[in-house]
Amino acid sequence: MSNIEEKPFIQITEHRPWGSFTILADEPDHKVKRIVVKPKARLSLQRHQQRQEHWLIVSGEATVTLDDQILTLTKGESVDIARGQVHRVENKGRDQLVFIEVQLGDYFGEDDIERLEDDYGRIKK
Repeated sequence: MSNIEEKPFIQITEHRPWGSFTILADEPDHKVKRIVVKPKARLSLQRHQQRQEHWLIVSGEATVTLDDQILTLTKGESVDIARGQVHRVENKGRDQLVFIEVQLGDYFGEDDIERLEDDYGRIKK
């Protein structure tokens, strides 16, 4: 028997205009999401001040903007995104894009997203 108190974890999926994400782990020192991007959709061009991210492609093809670089990633490939680095993922294909996002840092709230461009009118003035 363990002395570690288990807290219940409820897996939550949130829907966005571009697709959805499911939180797989939410711990004080990291957060893990499974992200699904609809065909012909993309996330906002953004950056974070309080976290870094690692993206691992599970299926589909990702067009990743990383500062002024454009990368194409497919199943099994990954990219690291530093704190403050401008980034975006786009699904130019006809099939869903699925990737795992691992966040490391001090804070993992959605309000750490600074949107620079957004197709869905979510930039705060």
